[in-house]
Amino acid sequence: MTAPHHDELPHYPFSTRGDRLAPELADLQQRCPVARVRTNSGGEAWLVTGYELAQHVLRERKFARSVLGDPDSPGQDAPILAPELLDAMNHLQQAGLRDEVLRALGRNQPELPADWVADITREGLDTMVRQGSPGDLQHHFAEWVAGQCMCRLLGLPFEDHAWLAVRADLDLTMVTPTDEELARNWEEIRVYMHDHMAARRPGQPRGLADRLADLNEHANEHEKGLTDKQLSNIVSVLFVSGYEDFASFLGVAALGLLQRPEVMDAVRARPETLPQCVEELLRHSVVLGNAIPRFVTEDAKIGTTAVQQGDLVLLQLDATNYDPAAFTDPDSFDPTRSPNPHLRFGYGRHHCPGAHLVRRQSETAFRVLLDRLPGIRPAVPLEEVPWHPDRMAIMPAGIPVVW
Repeated sequence: MTAPHHDELPHYPFSTRGDRLAPELADLQQRCPVARVRTNSGGEAWLVTGYELAQHVLRERKFARSVLGDPDSPGQDAPILAPELLDAMNHLQQAGLRDEVLRALGRNQPELPADWVADITREGLDTMVRQGSPGDLQHHFAEWVAGQCMCRLLGLPFEDHAWLAVRADLDLTMVTPTDEELARNWEEIRVYMHDHMAARRPGQPRGLADRLADLNEHANEHEKGLTDKQLSNIVSVLFVSGYEDFASFLGVAALGLLQRPEVMDAVRARPETLPQCVEELLRHSVVLGNAIPRFVTEDAKIGTTAVQQGDLVLLQLDATNYDPAAFTDPDSFDPTRSPNPHLRFGYGRHHCPGAHLVRRQSETAFRVLLDRLPGIRPAVPLEEVPWHPDRMAIMPAGIPVVW
C-alpha cells in the first residue's frame, strides 16, 4: 500500500470542543489506532488512540519525553523555549527539589485544606448568584476555583490571578500566536515568578514557590541547584499547567454534569458516591486539545506499526479512555463504573504529579456546587455553549446557567 503524501495526511488536532470526542478520533481508533498525521508545526507524527497501545508507549523507555526539549527535536505546536519547560520534574529531581513538589501536590496538600476549598467555592458561586441569572459557571466556578487553588499553593497573591490567567491562556493557545509573541508572553510570566521569589523573606515562605527558592539557594551552595532562570521557568510551568488543566477539567466536567440532572440528583442523595462519579468525569471528559508527546529513541513497534528513531508519537488519552477494548459501553456516562482504569493522569512511571490535587479538590468543589445550587441547569442548549478555539487544554468560553 502506498503511504499517503504529507498533504493528504489528516491534520491533528481535529477539534478543540469538549462536548464530545471528535468523530475522527473514534474512527481512527476503530480502523487505524496508530495513524500518521500532520501536526500544527507542519511536521508528521504517529497518533495513538488505542488504550493498550498507549500503555505500551508510556511503559517503554525507548519512547522518551525529555529529549523533545532539544532544539532539533520534532514538535506538535510551538517550539519549546527551554528544556526544563518539558522536563520539569527531572530537573527538580536533579536539584533535590522534586520531593518538595510531590509533598505539596500529594494526598494531604497542606496548603489546600478541604474547608478552605469549600469556602472559596461557595464564595465564587455566591458572587454568581448575587450578579443574577444567567450566570457563568466557567468563570465563577471552574476558573475561580482553579485560580484560587494554584495561587494559594504557590503563594502568589490572588489579586494577580487575572493578569496571570490571560498570559497562561495565551501560552496554551495553538496556531494563532506567532513564535515571537509566545516567547514574549512566556518571558513576562517567568519574570513575574522570578521577581516574586526574589522578594521572599528568608524563613517565611508564602507557599511552594518560596520554599523551592530557599531549597534551591541551599542546593546552589553545593553546586547542584537550578539557575534562577530555570527555577522561574519551572514555577511558571507549575502555575500555567496546573491552572489551565484544572480549570479545563472543572469546566468540561461541570458541563457534562449539567447535561445529566439524574446523575446530580443521585449524587446528592448518596454523597458518598461522589469520588466514583469524579473518576467517571475524569474518564469521560474531553479536555486534550493537543496530545501527550513522546520521542522514539530507537526503532520500535507500537502494536504492528513500525516506528523509527526520531519519530514523534502523540498519545490521545481522551480517545484511549473511550476504547471499547478497555471500557464497557465507553460512550455512556456511568457514575458507578468500576473498575475505571482511565489514563487521564498517564500510566506507570509517567503519572501526572497533580493527580491527587485534581481528584481531591474536584470532589470538594463539586460537592459544594451540588449542595449550594440544587436547581442549577443549563441556560442554553449544549450546541450554543461557546468554546475557546485552539486551546491545548480544552475550555468553554462560558457556561451559561440558571438556578
